[in-house]
Parts: sequence; structure tokens; C-alpha cells
Amino acid sequence: MKTKVALLYGGKSAEHEVSLLTAKAVIGALDTCKFDIHPIYINKNGKWISGPQLETKVEDVGQLVFDTKEEGSALNALSLPEENKKGFDVVFPLLHGPNGEDGTVQGLLELLNLPYVGNGILASSAGMDKVVMKNIFAHAGLPQVKYVHYLRSEWKVDPAKCYKEIESKLGFPCFVKPANLGSSVGISKCATMGELEEAFKEAFEFDRKIIIEEGVIGREIEIAVLGNDDPKCSVPGELILQKDFYDYQAKYVDGNTGLVIPANVTEAQFKDLVEMAIKAFKSLDCSGLVRADFFLTQDGKVLINEVNTMPGFTPFSMYPLLWQESGLSYSELI
Repeated sequence: MKTKVALLYGGKSAEHEVSLLTAKAVIGALDTCKFDIHPIYINKNGKWISGPQLETKVEDVGQLVFDTKEEGSALNALSLPEENKKGFDVVFPLLHGPNGEDGTVQGLLELLNLPYVGNGILASSAGMDKVVMKNIFAHAGLPQVKYVHYLRSEWKVDPAKCYKEIESKLGFPCFVKPANLGSSVGISKCATMGELEEAFKEAFEFDRKIIIEEGVIGREIEIAVLGNDDPKCSVPGELILQKDFYDYQAKYVDGNTGLVIPANVTEAQFKDLVEMAIKAFKSLDCSGLVRADFFLTQDGKVLINEVNTMPGFTPFSMYPLLWQESGLSYSELI
């Protein structure tokens, strides 16, 4: 018998379109001789819509978007027709960002006793909130760049105080990010006080909490982690940026970023990357899959930047490419 897989994609977050690209790629790679595919689309208003079963490769992202005039609920979408009472064997949440990658959907699936792919509630929520994640990393003794964070409410009370604190504690350049978004949405690099002020406004459009990180000069190295209690690591990969940083456009639209896989690192640096990636994985109590991102400074020091608990699976995505270079094909990975 085939394994009945429910694929969740779309979602209410700013990363909705990224999720569609991920779903398109995953459905195209699933072996339909082994898997019975049940796509479930979540629109931008949070309505859950069960699409028709897809048994062939999807050639157009639009084919993944189903909409009806009926109100769709999560419970209805996650229920199979009456004639098939056994239910789904597994749910694959292909959701990026809040309301999907942050533990909310994982909690729903736990309550419904539905097995699912990837990280659990704690790891998902902690991994989504960059401030919580970095605090846990600090407690675990993982080296990272200096950072500060603010709530929208405290910024509104005294914005000048926030800016001065950043100037004294971090200096320029620095990076301003929403605390709870991925895919480089709402991120700005700031070299001046004027840019910092504009970056705050933009980041607070996406979240009530933002994080500001010290800018470092170094290479951006990523490593893929796969497994549960005994996770394994892929070869490392390096991002060769054509612009100041790896933004949304470069990640998902034009692919205007060079990827070097495997990255040219020393044996000692690779050992550090693997040890730190696994330590980060375990400190957040991760499971299934994680992409760990690092900075390799000019003096050879390895600093952890963040982990992504649902890395992208688009044609430009580093995670599947790292495993492909490590001997695990895209279909086998899924």
C-alpha cells in the first residue's frame, strides 16, 4: 500500500509564495508509486483548502493554488473521505515563517495525533524567534555575533535611545531583522544612522520584535543537518554573494548568488562546523531537518548565525543541494 502523505503549503505569512515554490518542487520529486499525495493549500487568509490529488509532476505553481467560496477549516482539510477512515500516514508541513514553521501547525498536528515531518513544537517556535534562538545558543556556549533586540512599544517611546545603544554596542555596519521571519524578508543592512532609522520602520512592519546584529566581514557557510537523536551533517556549502547580503530576490527570484559546494574549508574548520551544527540542533531539541548558517571570519573563526527549521526546497535552495553533493539525491532526501 502507498503511504498517504498530506502536503501543507501556502500559509498566512509573508513567505507564502516561497512555500508554493517549495511545494511545487517537492510534489515533482515524490515517487507516486510509493506515495499517495494529498495537497492541502492554506490561503493568505488562513483558509485550509484540500486540492485534488496530484499524481503527476506539477509544471506550474498556479496548479497548486486551489480556492473555493466555501470556508475551509484545518480539521476538515486534515480529514480523509469517509471511505478511508485510517487517515493520513504522515503530514509534511512545507510552510515557511509564522503560522506554519513556528510551532503553531505542529501543535495542531500533535493534538490530532497526526505524525508529521520535521521539527516539533519547541524547536520550531524557538528556531523561528531569532532572539530566543540566540539566547539559547549563548547558554549553550556557541560563539556568535553581538546582538541587541527591541519591542515596537519600547522603540516608539524613545527611538533615539535605541539608535544610540546600537551605535555604541554594535557600531556600523549592522543588520536589522524581524525576530520572527525567515527568507530574508524585512532585513536591512545599515551603514549610517539614517539607514538604521529606515530599517527599524521596515522591520517593525513585519513583527513586534526585531533583532539587530553586528556586521562581520567573513564568508557565509551553511551546513545541512538530517536525523533525530543521532543527526548527521552534509558537506559544507558557501554563498558567494553578488550584493551586500543574501536577500529575498537572490534566494527565490533571480538566483543571483553563487553556491560553492563543497565549500573550501580546512579540516579543522569543517570539524568545528559539524560540532557546532549538531550542538545547535540539540540545544533547540530539533528533529528531522535543519540548515545551520555560519560566518567564517577573516581570522578563521567560526560563528553561528542561525538555524532554519524548515529550509527551502526550491531549485535555488542550499539544503537539498548540500545533501545531493553528500550522496543523497533530492527524491531520496524527501
